[in-house]
Amino acid sequence: MTKAVRLYQGAFGRASMLDSDHDLVTHAHPQCHVLVKVAGADAFYTVRGETVRLSEDSLVLVNAWEPHSKLQPREGERTTVLILCMEPAWLAEHDPLLSGSGMPDFFPSAQVRVPLSIRKLVDRLVLEVLGSSPSGLPNRAVEAALSDFMLAITHLFAVRRNWIDTYRLKMRHRPDTRIARAIQYIGDHLDQTITCEELAGLHSLSRQHFFSLFRQHTNMSPILYMNTLRMESAFKTLTECSTSVNVLADDLGFSEPHHFTRFFRRNLGIPPSQYRRGVALIA
Repeated sequence: MTKAVRLYQGAFGRASMLDSDHDLVTHAHPQCHVLVKVAGADAFYTVRGETVRLSEDSLVLVNAWEPHSKLQPREGERTTVLILCMEPAWLAEHDPLLSGSGMPDFFPSAQVRVPLSIRKLVDRLVLEVLGSSPSGLPNRAVEAALSDFMLAITHLFAVRRNWIDTYRLKMRHRPDTRIARAIQYIGDHLDQTITCEELAGLHSLSRQHFFSLFRQHTNMSPILYMNTLRMESAFKTLTECSTSVNVLADDLGFSEPHHFTRFFRRNLGIPPSQYRRGVALIA
């Protein structure tokens, strides 16, 4: 079972402090993010085909759109983890040299040691988060601690580029036009069940060829890409709209509400109703 200790969402991205004894399925986020152990047993994450440890002495760093999963080492052992998903636009606004945070090599290492300077910021952030109200608007101290920590992490461990180098890199990573059209099609049809055969047929490709081409350009399967977009849409709707979970499930292509609830829980650890009740918005 997973418990949401604190949940924040805003222009900066999302911050989730979760206490859990469960694994999480392979998933991805459009934002780069940082995983911080707060308490409990060490946890393990599979990132870039390797298993890395999340401990008091180490952080796990995941790039935007990078598939990863969580492995809880032993049944019954609990870990409290702070997950910080950082929006590219927010990072670029605070430092133009971070405009490439959506690139696949923004964090060169998936696991880093925690230096003393970062440990102090971690302790401050955890103290402010745990000292804040479980519901309602977070205080300014939480906002400041989140901002200071995220900028410090990116300055220490990320690749910083000027806008020209970022643009050139984006051009090099442009997907094949067929994959670009498939990505657009997926985004336009989140309310439908789309198969790989359907996507391949749009471009007169075999399923195997299309699947291989899609993975080559995105580092994930079409289904995982669609699931990533569905989760992002769910986060936005749950915080900004009064749409019921049942209607949201239908809007995202799920035949039954409980299928959507199970999907959301497997990706984040908690059901969508709990996320909506617990999340605090940061302007």
